Amino acid sequence: MAKVLVVASVYPSSTDINLDELVEKIKEKLPENYEITRYDKVPIAFGLNALKLYILIPEESEGGTSKLEELLQGVEGVEEIEIEAVHRVSSY
Repeated sequence: MAKVLVVASVYPSSTDINLDELVEKIKEKLPENYEITRYDKVPIAFGLNALKLYILIPEESEGGTSKLEELLQGVEGVEEIEIEAVHRVSSY
C-alpha cells in the first residue's frame, strides 16, 4: 500500500519553546497510522527556529492534508503551519 509523504513547516509561538519537546507533543497527537520519519530545525530569524517535519500518512486519507493541518494547529506551542510538499511514495 502506498503512503503519502507530507513536508510541513511548523512555526512555534515563541523562541522559548523547546523544539524537541514540541515534536514529542505533535507525535502524541498524531493518529497511529501517521508517522514522523524525520524532522529538522530550520533557523528563521532573530533566534526563532521552525521545524520541518516529514510525515508519512495513509494514501487514502480523507480530505488529503486537511486532517493533518488541523491536528498540527491544535498542538500547544504551534503558531502557524505550512504544507510545503506532498509526495506519493510506494514504499518507505
